[in-house]
Amino acid sequence: MDVSIKGLEVNMPLKTKGVELAVYDGKQHLGDLFINKANLIWCPGKSTPKSGGIPISWKDFIKMWQQK
Repeated sequence: MDVSIKGLEVNMPLKTKGVELAVYDGKQHLGDLFINKANLIWCPGKSTPKSGGIPISWKDFIKMWQQK
């Protein structure tokens, strides 16, 4: 899996805009992960956070990982 930061136009700590990570499997673009102060949004393929993005709150994300 190849993961890279698309843009680092953020101030720390993360604000509303957050950061965007591009996720590739070799040359195939799997999607983008948007991380901001409110949630994480997985955007499969060429979808965007507003059209086809799958959001998860930080509380639900943490709960999911603690259950593993």
